[in-house]
Parts: sequence; C-alpha cells; structure tokens
Amino acid sequence: MFSLFKSDPVKKLKKQLAQKREQAMLAQRNGDIRSFASLTEQAQVLEDEIKRLEA
Repeated sequence: MFSLFKSDPVKKLKKQLAQKREQAMLAQRNGDIRSFASLTEQAQVLEDEIKRLEA
C-alpha cells in the first residue's frame, strides 16, 4: 500500500534523459558541437542506467 507513495527512479531518470536530449539538440542547432557531444554522452549514461534498472 505504501509503495504508492514511493518515487519511481526510472521515471526520474527518463525525465532527466529527455532534458539532456533537448539540451543537446539546442546545442547542436547553435553550432556548439563540444557541448552537443558532452550532453549526448551524458544522455547515453542515463540510458544505460535506465536499462540496468529495468532489467
């Protein structure tokens, strides 16, 4: 019953992933390739963490 009130870590990570992807897209549009690469790498780490938690 109390598990209803616990936060879902996967949901939180997915929200962070969406934010990183959006930031990366905006960096790419602005021509900031270094920031794009960094943000894409951070997004990949979040994806790996999500896959690990879901397994």
